[in-house]
Amino acid sequence: MALPLAQTRLRQTTSCIVIPARLASTRLPRKLLLQETGKSIIRHTYEAAKRAARPVEVCVAAADLELADHVESFGGRAIMTDPAAASGTDRVAEVAKAMPEVDIFVNVQGDEPEIEGHSIDRVIEILEDDPSADVATLAAPIRCEEAWQDPSCVKVVFDDSYHALYFSRSPIPFVRDWRPEWLCQEPAVCHQHLGIYAYRREFLLKLPKLPRSPMEQLEKLEQLRFLATGHVISVGVVEHLARGIDTPEDYRAFVKRTIAR
Repeated sequence: MALPLAQTRLRQTTSCIVIPARLASTRLPRKLLLQETGKSIIRHTYEAAKRAARPVEVCVAAADLELADHVESFGGRAIMTDPAAASGTDRVAEVAKAMPEVDIFVNVQGDEPEIEGHSIDRVIEILEDDPSADVATLAAPIRCEEAWQDPSCVKVVFDDSYHALYFSRSPIPFVRDWRPEWLCQEPAVCHQHLGIYAYRREFLLKLPKLPRSPMEQLEKLEQLRFLATGHVISVGVVEHLARGIDTPEDYRAFVKRTIAR
């Protein structure tokens, strides 16, 4: 009989949430400081991340002094990172280098103000329970054909061990004999990747030396670099999506939901 996950886990780890954040954004300028709800987006995200039970700390890896000052103004912890860092993951790696006592770092996007604490705890547990994985992430079933076809919706396919095989902006798996009922099948055959990651510290320290793969450059998805260099990404499936904010329409909808609560 299989043991409960808590008994099969190799050891309890120490984890930290890092929210990489910068003010430069093209579709919604300076979006992290928008605060029509009475709180900025980055503050909503920070407070949502604090609801996770597993991590010992939450911090913002800031690219801009103005952003760092704002985080500290509401009592958050901000760590300045290289403004020229290539990606949010590179900012997380900067923080990891300075925190040798932490085993796992969770990358939470700054524009995810409705992220759920249990999703953060889940991605940590997935990495703890899979010693073969360097990275863990989450995915949710796609039940809408429009999302399946949308390039801004990143799709993921994984094997029977829930290890990622590929991520793409294209519809994957491509269903040759397409029928709408494919989206209702159980278990789901199409999954949207959620932009949350848990990384082992040792993997993050190697990250700057990993060569960028051709597929990463074509798809503009950095996780393809991890796969191309032989690293294992373990995927957990959840039913619900946290809604990120990329456009003015996304923000208006978020404000409406927040005020209605």
